[in-house]
Amino acid sequence: MPGGRPRSYDPELALNAAMLTFWTQGYEGTAMSHLTAAMGMSAPSIYAAFGDKETLFRTVVERYMAGPGAYMQAALDQPTAEALARTFLHSAVEAVTGDRTPHGCLIVQGALAVSPRSASVREYLTRLREDGVKSLADRLRSFSGADGLPPGSDLSALARLLVTVVQGLAVQAASGVPRETLHTIADQMVTCWPRRAD
Repeated sequence: MPGGRPRSYDPELALNAAMLTFWTQGYEGTAMSHLTAAMGMSAPSIYAAFGDKETLFRTVVERYMAGPGAYMQAALDQPTAEALARTFLHSAVEAVTGDRTPHGCLIVQGALAVSPRSASVREYLTRLREDGVKSLADRLRSFSGADGLPPGSDLSALARLLVTVVQGLAVQAASGVPRETLHTIADQMVTCWPRRAD
């Protein structure tokens, strides 16, 4: 005898729809009615498959970071500090101005302004952003010689500078600033990147 009833939804499509909904409307701006319409599932089915709204949001954030938001890893894989900065900035521009995705960044804009009842979501995204700063600083610390930065550079500050610029690029993208303009800003930032004199 066959097992239970087959699923009547595609988990990948459902999660992608949820990701795009949260990305467009933010955590608090997304109601269960928005999710049911986007995912093609009833509220009880969403709860049964993915948990409550916050659990679903955390799941789609992980999906985002492994997909559209995966540009951090590309930067960390670069062979020099300057290449890391250039790749991080320009890859971020491409990610926040996607042709088939909302403009902006889910991690930056998902829960910047929320009520106290959603504080745990805001704190979750804050931790993710701080993890990004640490990952960049650790990678910058691994470079040396011609691949690295001038002696005495504040690596934590430089990592936070990169993240701050990327967050600004995301906000600009969500406000409608064209991709080409954002790439020009990224180029300007790379021009200002500290370089060793030797």
